[in-house]
Amino acid sequence: MIVNKKSIFLLRLFSDLLLLNIAFIISAVFSQSLQILFDRYYMFFLLVGLNILWITISNSTGFYDDFHSRNFPFQFLNILKETVAQVSVSILFIFVAKEDLFTRNFIIYYALLLIFFISNRTIIFRKSLKSLRRKGKNIRKLLIIGSGETGQRFRNMIQSNPDFGYEFSGFIEDDNNSDIDLDNIVGNPGDLETVIEDLNIDEIVIAVANKSDEYLNKIITICNRKAVRTHIIPDYTKYVSSKFDVSMFGDFPILTARIEPLEEVYWRFIKRLFDIIFSLLVLILFFSWFYPIIFIITKLSSPGPVFFIQDRVGSKNQTFKCYKFRTMKVLEKSSSSHFQPVVENDPRVTKIGRFLRKSNLDELPQFLNVLKGEMSVVGPRPHPDAYEKVYIKIVDAIRIRYNVKPGITGWAQIHGFRGDVLDEKKNIQLTKKRIEYDIWYIENWSITLDIQIILITAWQMLKGKTRGL
Repeated sequence: MIVNKKSIFLLRLFSDLLLLNIAFIISAVFSQSLQILFDRYYMFFLLVGLNILWITISNSTGFYDDFHSRNFPFQFLNILKETVAQVSVSILFIFVAKEDLFTRNFIIYYALLLIFFISNRTIIFRKSLKSLRRKGKNIRKLLIIGSGETGQRFRNMIQSNPDFGYEFSGFIEDDNNSDIDLDNIVGNPGDLETVIEDLNIDEIVIAVANKSDEYLNKIITICNRKAVRTHIIPDYTKYVSSKFDVSMFGDFPILTARIEPLEEVYWRFIKRLFDIIFSLLVLILFFSWFYPIIFIITKLSSPGPVFFIQDRVGSKNQTFKCYKFRTMKVLEKSSSSHFQPVVENDPRVTKIGRFLRKSNLDELPQFLNVLKGEMSVVGPRPHPDAYEKVYIKIVDAIRIRYNVKPGITGWAQIHGFRGDVLDEKKNIQLTKKRIEYDIWYIENWSITLDIQIILITAWQMLKGKTRGL
């Protein structure tokens, strides 16, 4: 409902495509000459492909969607993603075409110019649009019917994003118990027609719940009579996540409460391929020599096996054997049928176990679980069955985690939400937050997010600011 949203979208897209073509031509002239570029006409096939690639990538990353509410650093990351894709395709094309003139210099010039042009276009466009909105250009007066939580949140969004092109004019409210500032109440539903005329309202948003069809029909009739555009915030927002989807299923509109990227087969394939390659590298380059060292130290420090094998809950609620280096004394190992979390300075933990847990190296054998297909490198941490029975009483949505494979590290873990504490109240808060972060990861998964989590995990391990479950 952004004012002139499609026009703004097309203006930004075509501006960027124009800048892309200019960057391409300038790079070619700087690296060789314009005449050589025209002589090697096949380079223009590359240019056409780069234009198509820009449109495709920008569509998949949402580069042109809701840009008003996103800050420049966020946009800059997308610009870098676009540039990497452009450079990769250019290198591949030059290699296949056996091009010997437009090579390294051309690629460097093109990448730098593209980043410079698009970044400046983004900054200038945002500032220009804000300036126009502040001057009252193409501003529409907005009235919100309903001052409850939904109405107030919508008002706050409009006021914090003046680029959207709306001026908040007030609330229409018939609930005497509303806690909204009375200065923002401009009337009740019976005054709607008068308010529209007095305040010169352009558009209305209906943000009320549990109202009859007759109530809504009366409001819409008045809006139609006054030629005021009407928008309705449906009452299902409390049932869906921030990642919901509306689509057509045959002749029926279907609202999906939560979208998960890993529902798609090709994304699961890419994630699985990444897991296999990464796990093999870790096992060959690190585990192969680290295991004998841990074997000797563990055997010398305390009796018992080197590995600790425990039943944990994985994807589709299936139990699997999870491998870890043993970090606790065998005789004091907690029974799997009891909820007895490992806490800081736990006397059951061995000396070598403290090092392994603090560095998270006790999780290293789980790369074997990854190769077996029971786990992923990144994902929600798998809970022991006894813990799961306790957690499920705390968080109803915990089973959403079963939609993906559990991971060695995860989004919750790099944010410090790992392990348990003895204080029951704090443990409940920690568990809720951990599950919340796990669900966010499932809804926002991407291969780049996995790589980001792996890099942060490695950094935290080097700093010693991580500990295992």
